[in-house]
Amino acid sequence: MTSIYRSTITREKFEELCADLWEQALTPIKDVLTHSGMKIGDIYAVELIGGATRVPKLQAKLQEFLGRSELDKHLDADEAIVLGASLHAANLSDGIKLNRKLGMIDGSTYGFVFEIDGPDYVKDESTDQVLVPRMKKMPIKLFRSIRHTKDFDVSLSYDKASELPPGVSSHKFAEYAISGLAETSEKYGSRNLSAPIKANLHFSLSRSGIISLDRAEAVIEITEWVEVPKKNVTLETNTTDETLSAESGTTDSTTDSKENSSSGSDADNTSTTNDETNVQDTITEKVLKKRTFRVPLKVTEKTAGPASTLSKELYSEAKSRLDVLNKKDAERRRTAELKNNLESYIYSMKEKLEESTDMLAVSTEQERESFTEKLSEVQDWLYMDGEEAQANEFQERLDQLKAMGDPILFRMSELKARPAACGSARLYLTELQKIVKNWETSKPWLPKKRVDEVVSEADKLKAWLEEKETLQKSTPAHSSPAFTSEEVYQKVLALQNKVSSVNRIPKPKPKVEKKPAVKEEANKEKTDSSESASSESESTEKPSESDAPEKNNDSEPESHDEL
Repeated sequence: MTSIYRSTITREKFEELCADLWEQALTPIKDVLTHSGMKIGDIYAVELIGGATRVPKLQAKLQEFLGRSELDKHLDADEAIVLGASLHAANLSDGIKLNRKLGMIDGSTYGFVFEIDGPDYVKDESTDQVLVPRMKKMPIKLFRSIRHTKDFDVSLSYDKASELPPGVSSHKFAEYAISGLAETSEKYGSRNLSAPIKANLHFSLSRSGIISLDRAEAVIEITEWVEVPKKNVTLETNTTDETLSAESGTTDSTTDSKENSSSGSDADNTSTTNDETNVQDTITEKVLKKRTFRVPLKVTEKTAGPASTLSKELYSEAKSRLDVLNKKDAERRRTAELKNNLESYIYSMKEKLEESTDMLAVSTEQERESFTEKLSEVQDWLYMDGEEAQANEFQERLDQLKAMGDPILFRMSELKARPAACGSARLYLTELQKIVKNWETSKPWLPKKRVDEVVSEADKLKAWLEEKETLQKSTPAHSSPAFTSEEVYQKVLALQNKVSSVNRIPKPKPKVEKKPAVKEEANKEKTDSSESASSESESTEKPSESDAPEKNNDSEPESHDEL
């Protein structure tokens, strides 16, 4: 048996019991002011959101802390949070298109720091530094650089150990091993480094507020002498070819005895020509040039404990456990649902047995007594031994009760449903008479056989209704009905389908009779002969054009002018 406990508590007692909660309610406001750097005087409005803000004592505490006589209550305290969450989700969604984006910025609930540790690593102020401050806008990508030549470890932690998420005992939640830096340092260490080798760590903060180390890379900056083209220089080379051509000639002349012969030579100097040729040669020079190499480093997660990444074996084992838990949850939900259905059925049937007059009409006193006893028996079991029962037991007892109660409920529902179905059937039969009569004038082409079938089916339905109603009058209300409303509707539907099929018969197309070809030719010849005769008669009646001028000559002789 169940017992109902009631108690009364005064407002003063309630406020006394919740004394520690009033101060805790002010903590979020203090944190917001601290992190935003604002003062109470900078606050323009304070809107109350959430059902708990209706408590008068809480409102009084807020008014006292904020120094306000009134607090704003423009929004629905119960729906404002859900509305804001849905609008923010629409902002983030790619499938929902808003006319304009809403001005909402999501920030990280916690601050995060990262720490470097490794062999020969000198710890300084950069060893443990804030990576993401609290309320940093999300999502965001960022990186940090460290100068080191050996492999090292990176750990991520919450900024303040005192502000940890519920259920978290350690402020450190992730560790990574960075390898490959020592090998890279050996490879490039002998070259002319312009800056110490450093490692870049790339982090990302997701929309969900989860931070992770995505990748790492070594950055090497080298200064080298590199040959580069200087400029295009033009060299002018003057080449002079001197060619000396000498022509010597001896002229011997023989004169008379008294003249002496003489010989002479003339030398002709040829002029020299200067040919200028332009020769272009490319000259290179060595300059110092800075080159940067980026080498990916291997990132291995080595987190141990609750935050560690599951191996394939552990993942498979965890998945199996979750499957077992899901089956248990499904069985638990099914058990709770069947228990609730059984309890609802018991209370519903007891109420109808006590208050419904129709229930009295369709059941005997013995049926009601036995059914009531069974309901009480199952109810006692439900609250005693049934507390730990399984789903199948609830289903079994519910089936037992329905086997007794459902026939009574069916007869009770038929008390009103059956007369309504009969009324609808008679109304349709009346309308059908008008439809058939209208067919005689509007659709005379309908086959008489099909129309007679419709009329015959209507008569059968009418006779069946009269027979069943007469039989039902002699049947007790607590017995099985002679017919049901469902049977009536099925017969009416069958008749409606037959009427529709007849009504859809199309009007036949008129037949076109073709005349014999012989008659058509004879008629055509008669037509041609009549047309020719009429044309001849018209030609005899009309005077010819040659006769017309002769008549004019007789009546009006030509006149001549004599000069």
